[in-house]
Amino acid sequence: MTISQIKMSLSYQVYQLLTQIPQGKVTTYKDIAQALNTKGYQAIGQILKKNPNAPTVPCHRVVKSDGTIGGYSGKTTGQKILMKKRLLEKEGVKFKGNRVQNFPACRWSTYEVDLRG
Repeated sequence: MTISQIKMSLSYQVYQLLTQIPQGKVTTYKDIAQALNTKGYQAIGQILKKNPNAPTVPCHRVVKSDGTIGGYSGKTTGQKILMKKRLLEKEGVKFKGNRVQNFPACRWSTYEVDLRG
């Protein structure tokens, strides 16, 4: 695979977008897919599940479109979800149960996308 092909891969593009999300903000699988002009929301989730650089590449900042916590490291319950919630709370995101409080104000969807090879 060439450098150009790597940069154009969906995984690479998703990870690049994740690095743009500031602490204290969250985005959704759908927001990421829309920024990349795809309807592959589930593909985004699969890519995040395999993130080799979490939490440095902050996949923990991605939640479901309804503001609920979603998954983390391929899990939707248990210790991984508690870890995701703790990471977000440490960054200033507040929860009511497993839903982001004031979700619209915490939501980030302003991405700079470079699709050039």
